[in-house]
Amino acid sequence: MNASVTSPTLQLFSKEQLSKHNNEKDCWVSVWNRKIYDVTPFLEEHPGGADYILEHAGRDITQVLKDRDIHEHSETAYEILRDNYHVGYLATEEEEKKLLTNDAHKVEVHMTNSETVFDSTTFVKDLPTEDKLSIATNYSNDYNKHKFLDLNRPLVPQVMFGNFSKDFYLDQVHRPRHYGKGSAPLFGNFLEPLSKTPWWLIPCVWLPIVSYHIYVGYTHMNKLFSVILFGVGIFVWTLIEYGLHRFLFHLDEWLPNNNAALTMHFLLHGVHHYLPMDRFRLVMPPTLGFILCAPFYKTVFALLPRYWAYSGFAGGLFGYICYDLTHYFLHHVKLPSFMRKLKKYHLEHHYKNYQLGFGVTSWYWDTVFGTYLGPDAPLSHMKYD
Repeated sequence: MNASVTSPTLQLFSKEQLSKHNNEKDCWVSVWNRKIYDVTPFLEEHPGGADYILEHAGRDITQVLKDRDIHEHSETAYEILRDNYHVGYLATEEEEKKLLTNDAHKVEVHMTNSETVFDSTTFVKDLPTEDKLSIATNYSNDYNKHKFLDLNRPLVPQVMFGNFSKDFYLDQVHRPRHYGKGSAPLFGNFLEPLSKTPWWLIPCVWLPIVSYHIYVGYTHMNKLFSVILFGVGIFVWTLIEYGLHRFLFHLDEWLPNNNAALTMHFLLHGVHHYLPMDRFRLVMPPTLGFILCAPFYKTVFALLPRYWAYSGFAGGLFGYICYDLTHYFLHHVKLPSFMRKLKKYHLEHHYKNYQLGFGVTSWYWDTVFGTYLGPDAPLSHMKYD
């Protein structure tokens, strides 16, 4: 990971120089804030039209290339840039001071492997930068190295019939991979669409139920007490969230050592750790949500007076909605500064230590029960290379 790779000897340019190449006759862009490409000849060939590239002329386009909501760029797109249009490098501040004073302006740029190659299957002390979380795993290399799952084929049958030992399965399934082009196949048949859940489906399904329970509780009892019970329900949910994540989703060591148990684990939570950046397998499918919700619903209405239960249950269910949406946003949304610590905290659960940091909407219960994932926390042990 620390060995250096020598890049071609090409001219070095400042950001100011890059910004001047910003029109249809002279269009340059940079990628990874380092490599500069002259894409002028490509303008008319771009499938999205020249205007879209020109909007970003003279600037870095790394985030644009990664934005699947705009357009999904394949590895081939990066190869075309690299092989045909590479003209130089963007100077760092230090290089601008030391090297741009030279007449030649040419240097041999050494880029470390950590800048060009990212192995997500190795737990790291420092969280990878967000751009690395979109770099697709090399499917063939990963399968040949780890002998676990082939991302080219449906995953569930491989777990079900793979005859992996529990020890090997748990080691591998918690070491992240990135599919890089939508969602990896789970079943490879008619069940595939049922395995994907867009984030917006959660509020669409559950908010009407929350609203109904709020209304019934609020209109049949003391208004202030109803609001208090709603708040208590939210607080109780945070404890349920922690308990489910730690003791059900991470049942891990208590799993029976057989294919059926490993497959259930994979479907419940293992696939999320295996492919943590999959947009459609981040929130809980409503069907599973109803199954998990049923015992809590019955318990609340058995223990509390009827209208108390309506208000309290509404709060708990609203807490669940906040949890699922927060979980999605922590993985896929650029959050405001006050939430970035929470984002870092949760992603470290995936990329640093999956045996700590079970809170998603907060780390409160982690501090209470001694599972806080702090800066000095150890890395999860990797047994199999």
